[in-house]
This record gives sequence, structure tokens and C-alpha cells, in this order.
Amino acid sequence: MKNLLQTNTGRLRIIGFLEGTSLLILLFIAMPMKYIFEMPFLTRPIGTVHGALFLLFIFNTLSVGVEQNWKFKNTTWKVLLACVIPFGTFYIDSKILSKIKND
Repeated sequence: MKNLLQTNTGRLRIIGFLEGTSLLILLFIAMPMKYIFEMPFLTRPIGTVHGALFLLFIFNTLSVGVEQNWKFKNTTWKVLLACVIPFGTFYIDSKILSKIKND
């Protein structure tokens, strides 16, 4: 964990995990509670946290993309798309981000 905090890619992986988790909580807990059980009290705080993490993920993805010299057509768009698909950030972490070597 300490190694992840020392690099931009590591921070992107942590933010991706948090963003993916917040999306799943929003989609599978907060939204059903709002629309099925008419208990909307979770949607605002979780939605706000998810929105902030979403923006952090976008900005950090672009930063890491520039740092790693990613081609937008090959890698960057896949990582950006992952944050809007449930479980996408976890998939991208295992397929792309975990394989990046930082010196």
C-alpha cells in the first residue's frame, strides 16, 4: 500500500478502487433504496463522494497517460471508459494499471 502512494500510477489505482466501489454502492445500494424503498437519504452523500472520485479519476488518468506516454487511441480511452462501467475500474486495474512498472 505504501508503494502505491508514492507514484502517480499507484495513486490512480487507489482512486480507481475507491471510484469503482462508490459507483457500485451508488448503483446497487443507494439507488434501489431511493426508488424501491423510497428512502433517498443515501443518494446525495454517496453521489457527491462518487462525483468527486470520478473527477479525480479522470484527471489522474490524463496525468498518468501523459507521464506514461499512452496513446489515446490505444490505452487512455479504455481507462477513461472504465470509470462509467460497473466493475470497469477493477478490470482496468488488473489488465493495464497493475502491469505498469514505475522506477
